[in-house]
Amino acid sequence: VQLQASGGGFVQPGASLRVSCAASNDYSVGWFRQAPGKEREFVGAIRYDGRGTYYADSVKGRFTISRDKNTVYLQMNSLKPGDTAVYYCAAGPKNSGTSYYTENRYHSWGQGTLVTVSS
Repeated sequence: VQLQASGGGFVQPGASLRVSCAASNDYSVGWFRQAPGKEREFVGAIRYDGRGTYYADSVKGRFTISRDKNTVYLQMNSLKPGDTAVYYCAAGPKNSGTSYYTENRYHSWGQGTLVTVSS
């Protein structure tokens, strides 16, 4: 499966932005990000059927993941400069014993989209 994240951009602190990932509901989807000079980290994930979402503590309450049949959305509110990163989406199996929080769950990765938060 090929994935592509889109919708990144440049925003000021406190603003909102939504990024999207084309992915069918045959897959669970994870969002990860990599800031300059840092390792890639988990942001959040959603079940294949949309009935469960998981978030990193750093974004909980500010970011929301949702999906329809063909697209997964990452709604980011109250953005901070520390959210600046390249955001990646990744596809994983519907069901797996591997945690949603780990990269090992996901077998297909898309090209990232850059989100820059700065005044």
